[in-house]
Amino acid sequence: MNFYSIRDLRTETKEICDYVRSGGEAVITNNGKPAVLMLDISSNDFELIIRSVRQAKAMVAFNAMRGIAAESGYMTDEEIDAEIRASRMERRAGGQK
Repeated sequence: MNFYSIRDLRTETKEICDYVRSGGEAVITNNGKPAVLMLDISSNDFELIIRSVRQAKAMVAFNAMRGIAAESGYMTDEEIDAEIRASRMERRAGGQK
């Protein structure tokens, strides 16, 4: 995997694309931070690769949410049941079913 700046991409587009097509992976950086990942995709595998990348991004987001939840503390089953009971009682008291 090689790293290139946006400026490199502008000035060396063909070289970078040739590198990626040969099986390499390129990370394009913006202000020194990774911004874009370039992968070679054959036409036969396009849909599969897109689905796989989306699934990987979703897993990263899910794991980040789990980390945030762990930091703020999980609710026990009893606490969840108590919240549900309280919500139901509020709805009944307000005339809703």
